[in-house]
Parts: sequence; C-alpha cells; structure tokens
Amino acid sequence: MSRVVVGSQNNADIEIYYEDHGEGQPVVLIHGYPLNGHSWERQERALLAAGYRVITYDRRGFGQSSQPTTGYDYDTFAADL
Repeated sequence: MSRVVVGSQNNADIEIYYEDHGEGQPVVLIHGYPLNGHSWERQERALLAAGYRVITYDRRGFGQSSQPTTGYDYDTFAADL
C-alpha cells in the first residue's frame, strides 16, 4: 500500500513498506524474524473489528521493504519505526 523513505545507501532510497487500516486508537504490530507484516492478518482482523487503527509494516530486509546491506541492528530497526 504505502512506503516511507528512512534513509539511503549507494544513492538509492531505503524504503519501508507499511499498511494502515481502520480508525481509532492506533496499534502497531511488529513482526519477528523471518516473517513480514502479513503474519499479523488474523490479529489485524480482530483489532479492526474492535475499532482499532492497525498499522503493520515489513522491517528493512523483509517482505516488500528495501533490503540494504546495513542497518540490521535494534537501534536502526527502532529508528525505522
């Protein structure tokens, strides 16, 4: 659905893919290794039905996000978020 630029490497943008659905209190779902944002499909449906806004994303290097050669530490993952 959407992408946000979080940096660059070798003159290419590093993009994070995310999906944002619903209205209400936001809930951000963060996947683990080696999954992607789609791993939350069942939880997303339940949260949307309960009236929450649900944001899922693919961490760098996963799913539809960019796959740079650097930035796979927790500080960078947190900054990407």
